[in-house]
Amino acid sequence: MTRGCFIALEGGDGTGKSTQARLLAEALRQKGIEVVVTREPGGTPGAEAIRELLFDPPGEIWGAEAEALLFAAARSDHVANRILPALEGGEWVVTDRFVDSSRAYQGAARWLGDAVIKQLHEIGSGGLRPDLVILIELDENTIAQRPAERDDGSSDAIGRRDDEYHREVARAFRSYAEADPEGYAIIDGTGTSQEVHQRVIGAVKPLLER
Repeated sequence: MTRGCFIALEGGDGTGKSTQARLLAEALRQKGIEVVVTREPGGTPGAEAIRELLFDPPGEIWGAEAEALLFAAARSDHVANRILPALEGGEWVVTDRFVDSSRAYQGAARWLGDAVIKQLHEIGSGGLRPDLVILIELDENTIAQRPAERDDGSSDAIGRRDDEYHREVARAFRSYAEADPEGYAIIDGTGTSQEVHQRVIGAVKPLLER
């Protein structure tokens, strides 16, 4: 059986990743492709339980190291029990965030370093990488005007961190994309959700033609 394709949507809070993940999955299904839509942290019962620890009180109290370990643990369960079984069964997987979020949020913005996050990912998830990372970017003013499009419609314990933290996250995401142009597609997140969706579909087209 042909292995499915693995696509991760990344970007800062308020960029509309969740909406674009849903629209992409719908478009792929219209082409007859079986698709699993998931998210991080989450996607399995164990990972969803860790999500509550991270994003709801007392999520604000986690130190950088504990936070990174919790994300890595959630991802390990997610990969083992949701992502890999789907891919090996020929399904496509579209996830709202994956390891690059940990690289940006904990590795860069919380100063743990990229090597630490990559090592945790190698230990917990075998270093799995998406076939394509779609990075959705918006300027700060536009993000501020779109609070309803934040993950799950609300600002969580991490989303409430200060502006400089989120600027560092955005810089980190951009640096990863520039360092690996074949593995990433940078998408302008301005405009309507359908306008952005068309840009996403354009980025995914090479995968559909393989």
